[in-house]
Amino acid sequence: MSQAKFGRIDQIGIVVPDIEAGIATWTQRLGIGPWTVFKNVRINGEFRGQPTSVTFEVAMGYQGETQIELMQMTNDAPSPYRGKSGELLLGMHHVAWLVDDLDVTMGQAMADGMKLVFKAANPTTRVAYMEIDDQPGMMFEFIESSQTRELFRDGIAATQNWDGTNPITVFDLAAV
Repeated sequence: MSQAKFGRIDQIGIVVPDIEAGIATWTQRLGIGPWTVFKNVRINGEFRGQPTSVTFEVAMGYQGETQIELMQMTNDAPSPYRGKSGELLLGMHHVAWLVDDLDVTMGQAMADGMKLVFKAANPTTRVAYMEIDDQPGMMFEFIESSQTRELFRDGIAATQNWDGTNPITVFDLAAV
């Protein structure tokens, strides 16, 4: 039996320079799909204690029950996706867990020595990115969102029945 404090890892997050190229690589070379893409995503919050508003595109595919999240930043706002000089932190970025209560989970994580880096929200989702001193370059994300839980359920089901056709579904949040 696993002793993982937050359950199984639900998501692996990867920062990419180009979302379409990232999807193509993961689909063609690794067979991951189908993908759900959200364009014009905005999340407002605090990064290292300073207010910020991050915009990005995100693509979500699944390997079994684990979501592979590809993220392309579309603004230069300070965020956990950029280094101190503003450069993108390309590649593997974080592992994440879906949680029922973000505040309780953050309290548990901080009690275990994790440090809050980024806390943000939009109308449907609240997130917190944490870091651990002896794990440089790696973020740990906690996500609270009933809509995201539904997205996971639907994505996992779609993956199980995917025949390779219609690999990408796009939602543009600018129209919302």
